[in-house]
Amino acid sequence: MLAQLSTALRDLQLPLRLKLWDGKQLDLGPKPRVTLVVKDPSLVTQLAHPSLDVLGAAYVEGRVDLEGSIADVIEVGDALSSALLGDESAPVELATRHDKHSDAEAISYHYDLSNDFYRVWLDRDMVYSCAYFETGQEDLDQAQQAKLRHLCRKLRLQPGDRLLDVGCGWGGLARFAAREFAAEVHGITLSQAQLDLARQRVAEEGLGERVTLELLDYRDLPQDGRFDKVVSVGMFEHVGHANLPLYAQRLFGAVRPGGLVMNHGITSRFTDGRPVGRGAGEFIDRYVFPQGELPHLVTISKALSEAGLEIVDVESLRLHYARTLQLWSQGLERQLQSAAQWVPEKSLRIWRLYLAGCAYGFQHGWMNLHQILAVKPRDDGSHDLPWTRADLYS
Repeated sequence: MLAQLSTALRDLQLPLRLKLWDGKQLDLGPKPRVTLVVKDPSLVTQLAHPSLDVLGAAYVEGRVDLEGSIADVIEVGDALSSALLGDESAPVELATRHDKHSDAEAISYHYDLSNDFYRVWLDRDMVYSCAYFETGQEDLDQAQQAKLRHLCRKLRLQPGDRLLDVGCGWGGLARFAAREFAAEVHGITLSQAQLDLARQRVAEEGLGERVTLELLDYRDLPQDGRFDKVVSVGMFEHVGHANLPLYAQRLFGAVRPGGLVMNHGITSRFTDGRPVGRGAGEFIDRYVFPQGELPHLVTISKALSEAGLEIVDVESLRLHYARTLQLWSQGLERQLQSAAQWVPEKSLRIWRLYLAGCAYGFQHGWMNLHQILAVKPRDDGSHDLPWTRADLYS
């Protein structure tokens, strides 16, 4: 088996060392930065066709161990996969069926993992979405506060505005909007663990009169236009391609005529919404975000437009998310011993690969992150937005 493996890999010249269960070693290039410790002999044949889901699953399931920095592991793993498989993309797949029960289970799987685990590597407000770097030198806390402010300013929040936060997470944006902009915020989530901590933090900050939070599916949002502004951050990735029109309709129905809707989320590189290639998308679906689907910018724009919302501004934050994920990954790597107290070893392995892998993926343009600002025009076509963006940066 080793001879077969040597034949397949000998010309790659990668900074990778293979260490086999019997003590034998194979260096694929000079000065290896990463060592792949193969514990399961049956994996050797798979290494001749190393898709990213095969490599990731082998680590998650304990069939291999990794030595070296996690950033180097991702870079070398991608180079190995690309060298042997090329840059093939996954085939187009039919949209997954999403219903309230399956969506709630998927959200619970990801977000109810452990509040204490997330606390280890997130910022102080536990904002689990792309940060905003005005200079690129900010630390995570500074960049997340800048993101929250950027969102509120794009929404032109005013004191007393009724803001709906769809997918409110641990309540960082809801509390910020209430505290810094005197908005009246109502947040919804499908994660009980997030809701419990978010409500606790609202109470601790004395914001109970301005912030209300509940467990609610977006499909059950009131459709009476009671909100002045609507914001959805890092949530529509869970909606599914088939339900995007319904999602957009629910946002339209929740906001008043003249009101604003902000949709902030990850978008696909491919217009047909296919998963990231060479098995990366399959790994994420299996281990990280069950039933997650990334639409292209044109797909979500079409859904919003056909629901009656007028898109007035679009901003790509791809490199901002690459930096955010890099800081998250570095934070987790610094605190591996602490993190291991809160989740099983398998979960910790998943998250090490996921955070570092996504940082690499965003850096290399495998996916994108867009903020889409839309307005619900009044019957006469009017709205209250200023003529230019100057107010955002003053």
